[in-house]
Amino acid sequence: MYTQTYNKKSIKGKWCSTDMRTYSVAIAGATGAVGTEFIRLLESREFPLSSLRLLASERSVGRSVPFRGRPYCVELLTADSFAGIDIAFFSAGGSRSKEFGPAAVAAGALVIDNSSAFRMDSGVPLVIPEINPEDIARHKGIIANPNCSTIVMLMAVEPLRRIAPIRRIVASTYQAASGAGAQAMQELVEQTHEVIHDRPISPRVFPFPIAFNLFSHNTKIDATGYNEEERKMINESRKILHAPELKITATCVRVPVVRAHSVSVNIEFETGRRPTLDTMRSALAAFPGVAIQDDVANNHFPMPIEASGVDDVLVGRLRYDLSNEDAVDLFVCGDQILKGAALNGVQIAEYWMRSHVRVDGRR
Repeated sequence: MYTQTYNKKSIKGKWCSTDMRTYSVAIAGATGAVGTEFIRLLESREFPLSSLRLLASERSVGRSVPFRGRPYCVELLTADSFAGIDIAFFSAGGSRSKEFGPAAVAAGALVIDNSSAFRMDSGVPLVIPEINPEDIARHKGIIANPNCSTIVMLMAVEPLRRIAPIRRIVASTYQAASGAGAQAMQELVEQTHEVIHDRPISPRVFPFPIAFNLFSHNTKIDATGYNEEERKMINESRKILHAPELKITATCVRVPVVRAHSVSVNIEFETGRRPTLDTMRSALAAFPGVAIQDDVANNHFPMPIEASGVDDVLVGRLRYDLSNEDAVDLFVCGDQILKGAALNGVQIAEYWMRSHVRVDGRR
């Protein structure tokens, strides 16, 4: 599938550690798209579990979910759900995270939250393990998973930032239906079927038709003209990179792709500091979690259809910006549900387990 320059360096497969301790884990939002991926990853990576508790809203209570050869019953998410839990993965939406996250922390759990509820809280680390794992040590019970587009973009930006200082980033996203959850993915499939058969469509999840269409990301626009998704990319990138003055702008667009986000990125280095293309390719190739897909001869570059279901972020179309002697352009694709959400969360937990870092003195 990925011939030419494809490589795999991210931590995959079986969990490996000299620490034989096992952990009790809860997943809040276990029946959603990201929650389902959390369950699959815990099994495929042989996460060292002593117990698993699946939590969701009333409509999913009682559902049976298979895990490691046995059925698990989905329980109601409440403030009392976290007794005895070591690690709680939250992917139930921001309001649920704010309501139940503190209760999980109070019960002694480490909360790894996939919503935007705590991302910009100064006391909550915002972590991409390949980029800023040292921030995990600062947690006070909650670690935030960044926005999916932020993760996908920064996985390509960080290898280049490490070899030369960056002055400005311009990002344009092509965001899949998966970013709005399982129902949005299903809506795209259903609308496509309806359009093909010349039937009227009635959007339910999205405000506009998503099949054979694209539109500005459907989040609230502020007084500056930026929407919430664009603000997330700007503010979260600065926090993760510890670069509060970094110049960055973004335009976020929803496209008719089921799964995996794409980002067109223009990176401007400080004057006279732009590396050579070979140097940049080497930096990208060596970076964990990045796979180069840059087959110029066959015009084969990152595509969401090939990034779907893949742990690595695919990077290609690397070229000098002919309009700016200090800038380069590249194109990035990453699975929004994997590295953009569940995989990043599981990697945070794995890093925490390896380092045994707890600022409150607890393991």
